[in-house]
Amino acid sequence: MKRIALKIDVDTYRGTLSGVPALIEILQRHNAGGTFFFSLGPDHSGREELSSSLGRYYGLSTRLYGRLLPGPSIGTRCTEILRQANNTGFETGIHAWDRVGWEQKVHQAGNSWIEAEMSKSCTRFAEIFAEMPRTHGAAGWRMNRHALRLTQRLGFSYASDCRGNHPFIPVIDGEIVACPQLPSTLPTLDEILMLEPGCSPDQAADRILQLSSAIVGDHVFTLRAELEGMKFCSAFERLLGGWKSKDYQLVALREIHATLDMHQLPLHVVRFAEVPGRAGPRMMQGEAFLQD
Repeated sequence: MKRIALKIDVDTYRGTLSGVPALIEILQRHNAGGTFFFSLGPDHSGREELSSSLGRYYGLSTRLYGRLLPGPSIGTRCTEILRQANNTGFETGIHAWDRVGWEQKVHQAGNSWIEAEMSKSCTRFAEIFAEMPRTHGAAGWRMNRHALRLTQRLGFSYASDCRGNHPFIPVIDGEIVACPQLPSTLPTLDEILMLEPGCSPDQAADRILQLSSAIVGDHVFTLRAELEGMKFCSAFERLLGGWKSKDYQLVALREIHATLDMHQLPLHVVRFAEVPGRAGPRMMQGEAFLQD
């Protein structure tokens, strides 16, 4: 059985309003599962550096939120859309409270700030869904030691906070964190478009299809409501059709997690490095810990 878990990051207010319903319709039409990771606090996308982020794809209002316009509270104003994803059978989890603030501050932030951001996300999630979140997918694959530690303390069943090759138990600075990581294993559409000038979205989708076939095992593919749910809908459908033609099952991350033996998962250190096509350090799966 070959599986592609679809990890759907929802970064912005506009992406939540327009991209999430569009993705629900596309995924249902293709009989595909997926996990939506929601930003739940203010949209401050206007504070991003446009040259080094997804900001180049944003509309004007999104570029102004948090700079010249107040950032709308996504969890408050989009409650029914978030519930729609859950009520139609998709898995839901936490992406961030203030996504831009998280990406910009997490590497230098103190423990109290990290705890406040993650706690606010958990509280808002529980208000919306009447249950505590079970999975965490860090904005921009950016974490620090205390944030990783909190994935265990806050009771997440698993997290998808990093890039890597296969599921593992993370170790940071010699500390084992008993919350398994299911890393993103494939590049994103926008990374390929950044690395290969002149490449079309359809060609980028074909490149991802080639990579997924060349590497054995389950995969986690990260997409975004703002891109695959809006500007790159046709390329995403091309990708889904290609995977289905190759007999991949398109699933939520929880379906990968459900088949793992937690006692047999390898320990791997995590490290921080740049990902091709994306500026700034991201958390990555490193070498095996205390193994020959």
